[in-house]
Amino acid sequence: MERFLDFGSLLAIGFALAVVIIILKTARIVPQRSNFVVERLGKYSRTLDSGFHILIPFIDKVAYQHTLKEEVIDVPQQACVTRDNIQVGIDAILYIQVIDAHKASYGVDHYRNAATQLAQTTMRSVIGQTDLDKTFEERAKINEEVVRALDEAASPWGIKVLRYEISDIELPESIKGALEQQMRAERERRAAIARSEGERQAMINVSEGQKQEVINLSEATKLKQINEAEGRAQEIQLIAEATAGGLSRIAQAIQQPSGKDAVSLRIAEQYVGAFSKLAKTNNSMIIPAELSSIGGAVAGLSEVLRQARPDDFKAGEPQV
Repeated sequence: MERFLDFGSLLAIGFALAVVIIILKTARIVPQRSNFVVERLGKYSRTLDSGFHILIPFIDKVAYQHTLKEEVIDVPQQACVTRDNIQVGIDAILYIQVIDAHKASYGVDHYRNAATQLAQTTMRSVIGQTDLDKTFEERAKINEEVVRALDEAASPWGIKVLRYEISDIELPESIKGALEQQMRAERERRAAIARSEGERQAMINVSEGQKQEVINLSEATKLKQINEAEGRAQEIQLIAEATAGGLSRIAQAIQQPSGKDAVSLRIAEQYVGAFSKLAKTNNSMIIPAELSSIGGAVAGLSEVLRQARPDDFKAGEPQV
């Protein structure tokens, strides 16, 4: 009886294990953003999307499992020779995505390794057509060329090459020293150009200032001369008007009673006063031969004033 129970227990356990195995072989849950490739008796059957699926036990088999998320692959450093025969070491990162699980399973063996090797080969080809200086200046362009070549080659594999980024470019020590000297010379050249441009601009500013100063001084001198000329003209005009007015009043006064006698007396006084001044300022003095000549001169001037008319002084000067 005990043997029968032991045999029954083992049979039950075996049946339970068989059920578990059948369930595991039959039911499959595919995660989100994943594809499972199913083979039936060793031949491609179908591709399972995310969700719950039932398989035929011992006939259907999940041969490949692929994620549809973007994958990041670190491309190992590789030695590349530029067009000007300089060897550089390049590290890069490759971004790919499986878009067709069937092609990724049967189009190539280990698509990640294949994409990495293709990226290295394409990079060596692109760098071989580029000068060393351009590898730093046109890194984005190099990345685009590598992506275009990789995407075209990986299309039959069901892979989409999204991006390729150069993470580091390692140069030989000798080239680093030469580049440092070149950059130092370039910085010194730019500094010299900047200094010369500054000095040139300073000289231009100084010359412009001197030019403006000369112009301002000349304008000031011109205005000064104009003002002085206008002042002299006004002075002459005022003196002439005053002289004309004085002569007009003298002419009017002469026409008054006893006006001519007063004028004669005034002339005689000024004549005598002039001789007295000469006597004070000079050691020698010229005296007329006859004292009666003084009276004759006064009489002659009086006769001139007697014949003058008031209208002769209205124009500003007496007329004889």
